[in-house]
Amino acid sequence: MDFDIKETWLHKINPSLKLLFLIVLFISVLFIHNINFLINYTVSAFLLFAFFTGHPMKRILLLLIPFVLIFVSTATSMIFFGKGETTWWEWGLIHITEESFYRGLHLGFRALIFALLGLMFSLTTRPVFLFYSLMQQLKLKPKYAYSFMAGIRLIPIMIEEFQTIRQAMIVRGVEQRKGLANFFHKLKAYSIPLLSQSIRRAHRIAVAMEAKRFSNDTKRTFYYEIGFSKYDLCFVLYFIIAILLSYYAAKMLPFFPVTDVRYIE
Repeated sequence: MDFDIKETWLHKINPSLKLLFLIVLFISVLFIHNINFLINYTVSAFLLFAFFTGHPMKRILLLLIPFVLIFVSTATSMIFFGKGETTWWEWGLIHITEESFYRGLHLGFRALIFALLGLMFSLTTRPVFLFYSLMQQLKLKPKYAYSFMAGIRLIPIMIEEFQTIRQAMIVRGVEQRKGLANFFHKLKAYSIPLLSQSIRRAHRIAVAMEAKRFSNDTKRTFYYEIGFSKYDLCFVLYFIIAILLSYYAAKMLPFFPVTDVRYIE
């Protein structure tokens, strides 16, 4: 499927550096308990995601819909059923307190920033470049990297085979059973041909890789040479500055009078 994607400086960042740095950011978010700091941090990640991933705004908003739903469901589940001492509203099982409100918002924004960073990585990183970078910068063995790339390339082929089997069953007028029997009938009809074809294809790929001496640890040349550039420094500096500004804004202009959702007095 072709998408109108405009390549930005985020696409030119070294994939290995981007991956490792985002893992560090993921871990750092777990230790942020100031809701004001987290909100500012989320806004900075959203700006980078919305304006520098190279995708149209309509597609950006469409991709955000499931994660906004996760934000709402995660926050409301904590707000409605969390514990606390300062009651704001209570009706039946629903018990909204000041503590549960702040903790619910904090949990929702934490889930949202995870989604923003993950989407930013997936939308601006080509899998082929990622595996080439893992081989060149992180010294991943070629037999593992090329195996993953071959597996990714096989996914569209398997989908096409699934559609072919489905159309063949429709043309032949295979009887449609009802209930649990229909489920097991379809499972057998689809899984056996797909598994047999996958095994044959995997065996041919393994033989080809063995013939090309992928199992040896000899030094190899690469079609794509992945290195570092000024964009890597810009990426790291952006988040360092964003974190510092988010912390400073949380101190000077807080949204809520709470500095730590774990200890709300």
